[in-house]
Amino acid sequence: MESIKRILLCYPLSLVTLAAISYLTLFKAQGVVGVELFPHFDKLAHFLMYMFFCTVLWYEYYRTHIRTNHKKVFWGAIISPIIFSGVMEILQSLFTTYRTGDIWDFLFNTLGVVSAAFFAVYVMKPVMRRYV
Repeated sequence: MESIKRILLCYPLSLVTLAAISYLTLFKAQGVVGVELFPHFDKLAHFLMYMFFCTVLWYEYYRTHIRTNHKKVFWGAIISPIIFSGVMEILQSLFTTYRTGDIWDFLFNTLGVVSAAFFAVYVMKPVMRRYV
């Protein structure tokens, strides 16, 4: 119970972002589905959603931890979001009629996660550590 309370206190923005991604992934948004500004616009959207989610996740981790536990960060901020995105793609194909699971969406989700990791380690962490 204490670990759940700690997660809720340390990662509120990440949890809200995760809920928003889950909603956008599994439910039909009125007037938005099918709108493409350019070909493969949805791939950019997948990349940006997961990059934003993981950037927020890294930010909250650095904000609440003085030292970086590389094993926890690897599993919590890289592997878990990638697995989550794969599960979401599978759920889309199994439980929705208006969305399909797509390996390319999964690839762009993964690219967003990895891009956020590079940004967090090489830009965010040095800046945040300087001012903390």
